Amino acid sequence: MAKKSAVNRNEMVKKLVKQLASKRAALKATANNEALPLEDRFEARLKLAKLPRNSAANRIRNRCEVTGRPRAYYRKLKMSRIALRELGSAGLIPGLVKSSW
Repeated sequence: MAKKSAVNRNEMVKKLVKQLASKRAALKATANNEALPLEDRFEARLKLAKLPRNSAANRIRNRCEVTGRPRAYYRKLKMSRIALRELGSAGLIPGLVKSSW
C-alpha cells in the first residue's frame, strides 16, 4: 500500500488540473497563435507561468486504484500488476484465467 500522503497529493493535483484546464488551454492557444502580436503572446506566456505548476496535466501520476502503487500500472485496467494478479487469482476479474507453473 502506498503512503496516503502521496495518494492524496495526486488526487489534489487531479482536482487542480480539472479546475484550471480551460484557463490553461486558452492561454496556451493565445501563446501559440502566431497571428497575434508578439507582446500579446508574451503576456499570455507570463500568465501561463504564474499558474500553479500542479495544474499541468503531466504532473498527474498514474496510480493503482486498489493499492495506490505508482509503478507497473496497466492503463486499461487502472491497477498495478500485483493487484491484478491477486484479484485474478481470487476470480474477481472476468475473463482473466489463473495460470501457474
